[in-house]
Amino acid sequence: MAILHLKAKPNARRNQLLAAPDGTVTVRLQAPAQDGKANICLLAYLAELFGIAKSSVELLSGHTAPYKKVALHDVSEIDLQTVLQQYNTD
Repeated sequence: MAILHLKAKPNARRNQLLAAPDGTVTVRLQAPAQDGKANICLLAYLAELFGIAKSSVELLSGHTAPYKKVALHDVSEIDLQTVLQQYNTD
């Protein structure tokens, strides 16, 4: 299981993951930040990116805050770093 710390930015034009060289991860989401829509969108988007089931992605903290902690249950730490490397914004 890998843990991902990120900042979510709702109301974007499209879903997008940005990994900065300093290790910070930002996820832009199309969904608005109301009624949990952005959180649902975030979990579905991460499941798609990592090729895992939606049920394998769990929001651990940050339900109402922009900074979130997400558990990726079927993803190793190596796989996490490999995927983040593909979205590096350096």
